[in-house]
Amino acid sequence: MAAKYVDLNCDMGESYGRWTLGADEEIMPCITSANVACGFHGGDPHVMRKTVALALEHGVAVGSHPSLPDLIGFGRRVMDVSTQELKDYLCYQTGALREFARAAGSELQHMKPHGILYAMVEKDGPLAAAIGEAARESGKDLILMALASGRYDRTCRKMGVRVASEGFADRAYNVDLTLVSRKQAGSLITDPERAAAQAVRMAMEGKVRTIDGVDVDIAVQTICCHGDTPGAQKIVRTVREALEKAGCVVKPLRDWLPKV
Repeated sequence: MAAKYVDLNCDMGESYGRWTLGADEEIMPCITSANVACGFHGGDPHVMRKTVALALEHGVAVGSHPSLPDLIGFGRRVMDVSTQELKDYLCYQTGALREFARAAGSELQHMKPHGILYAMVEKDGPLAAAIGEAARESGKDLILMALASGRYDRTCRKMGVRVASEGFADRAYNVDLTLVSRKQAGSLITDPERAAAQAVRMAMEGKVRTIDGVDVDIAVQTICCHGDTPGAQKIVRTVREALEKAGCVVKPLRDWLPKV
């Protein structure tokens, strides 16, 4: 039987100034791809440099995690932006991180929109296409992480963008495979064993159980654990161990995801 490959990603480098968020040094050895904040919702130039160095130290692939310009709201508040404004925001942030990666002797593997932007593009086709254009303009080999089975995923694939469909170990799902709003009880999965079980089922069976108890088909190539989820370091470690125990080969997307 062919090996089952899966990538394990996490949001990293979201501290800035004197404010610290997450347990990057504990989490980084357990993941294969790091989504690095680029200053608009978290992170700053010094944190970006240190996060890239930490990722490379552990053989973790680096990707940008661009946000709407909402540092106060951690990138989780809806903003009215044009398609060109969005492309400019993505180019600005991804370009800054790319330079840190190149200065350290590496290249970016991927880009993944952060926070509310990730949800906005499921409802707004032009914004989804704008992200696809931004990714394509950044280089044909750059991978774009997109919500598995979502509208944004389908839009970007049709555009010829190299897409990795993403599932979430620590978030609850609705029946339409959108993520349950963080404002709703039960939206976060903080039990490491439960998060691990959800990750394994998505990777190995192509199924996820929704918050309403319905089993839905899902195809994932990368699985996310949020760095700011309470107890994230234990969740990530448990998820990684469970995936490998189930027979998954946990490797960065760059090592196995087909090029377009």
